[in-house]
Amino acid sequence: MTDAPITPEPVNPTPAYSAPAATPAPAPAGDTFPGKTLGIVALVLSILPFQLVGIILGFVANGQSKAAGFKNTPAKAAIIVGFVLGAISIIATIAIIAISAAAVGGAYEAICEGQAPGQYELTTGETITCP
Repeated sequence: MTDAPITPEPVNPTPAYSAPAATPAPAPAGDTFPGKTLGIVALVLSILPFQLVGIILGFVANGQSKAAGFKNTPAKAAIIVGFVLGAISIIATIAIIAISAAAVGGAYEAICEGQAPGQYELTTGETITCP
């Protein structure tokens, strides 16, 4: 008698379905866009009267983002705004100094107007010479 060979059945057969996929791990809490926060801080400082600090931080943030392969628009805006507002501040300061000097000179001319030439002592203790 020739009997067919008997193959044993597996004790724990694999189920016809697969287990649900594992949920992905949450993203790390760190900065996923390098230099983004620093770029925003640089922009705020560039608008405030800290243009030099804003420009420097803008360049640092732009460098961090460029190294990571990202574009950092706030950092570039901080650099541009810092330079523009810095130039306006310098021009305004020079204008204020020039206007103040002209006003002081005009005041001394007004004091000497109608006076005979010579030196006069003001009530503030200053001595002026009228031509």
